[in-house]
Amino acid sequence: MNISVVIPLLNEQESIIELHDWIANVMQSNRFSYEIIFIDDGSTDHSWQNIMQLSHQNDNVKGIKFLKNFGKSQALHAGFAKAEGDVVITMDADLQDNPEEIPELYNMIVIEKYDLVSGWKKKRYDSVISKNLPSKLFNWAARKTSGVELHDFNCGLKAYNKNVVKNIDVNGEMHRYIPVLAKNAGFLNIGEKVVQHQARKYGVTKFGMERFVNGFLDLLTIWFISRFGRRPMHLFGALGVIMFMIGVGFSIYLGIDKLIFNPTGRLITQRPQFYIALVTTIIGTQFFVAGFLGEIILRNKREHHRYLVKQELNFT
Repeated sequence: MNISVVIPLLNEQESIIELHDWIANVMQSNRFSYEIIFIDDGSTDHSWQNIMQLSHQNDNVKGIKFLKNFGKSQALHAGFAKAEGDVVITMDADLQDNPEEIPELYNMIVIEKYDLVSGWKKKRYDSVISKNLPSKLFNWAARKTSGVELHDFNCGLKAYNKNVVKNIDVNGEMHRYIPVLAKNAGFLNIGEKVVQHQARKYGVTKFGMERFVNGFLDLLTIWFISRFGRRPMHLFGALGVIMFMIGVGFSIYLGIDKLIFNPTGRLITQRPQFYIALVTTIIGTQFFVAGFLGEIILRNKREHHRYLVKQELNFT
């Protein structure tokens, strides 16, 4: 199979059929063998009924329905696990991503041998204050922190070699950082393509300003995981050594000063240096404990399901 199109969605009943027809037309005109995987992330409208209708009309349409809303990352994880195409395309269901971009994205993966190609919505139709400016700041921070030179980490339109999606673990809210996850997994040939952005035709956005706050927090998480995820003791142990040595240094200073230079002076416990020594020693010990616990958890972690599937369509 040439292409798997993975589409996570939440309450997009108005756009699903139109998006399907558009994608199917592109695939047929380019003679691609394809599958379209809709992942219904707990919709409360008629999205799943529309997906069921399409699956009866077109055997290439497959569906996964979550028991409730688990988030976009979990939806992508489920879609990646089921995808069978040599190239996997992800896009949003709101018609803001243009399916006409698919053939060129496919060629960049197959012919130009990219591992991953991310869309760049250079010209946007979103609000400048509520989306464009925060998005630019977010993308700048993501580039500086991750070392992945992309202009638009948040763009839902991306293309992947199948080996990428089968070897990365998208969880939490890490869908924003799939290129970073791919880089950390060893897929270094990451490209970018300017894609057409279209104004939302139906409904309203499912993401508010809080996604940028969450995005920056996730950025800190992925920075930590990429640098210390396999060796947490290297971070916590180093911090523990620094804090512990500060505490020991102040303790030695207080002891020498009391025994040699000021034996009749005020008590050690009446001096502020005593409390600095006490606090830093305790904090240093806690950092060591955190590092040990991190190493123990890392060596004993087990796979667990992060979402529950209620129903599937057309999967064999």
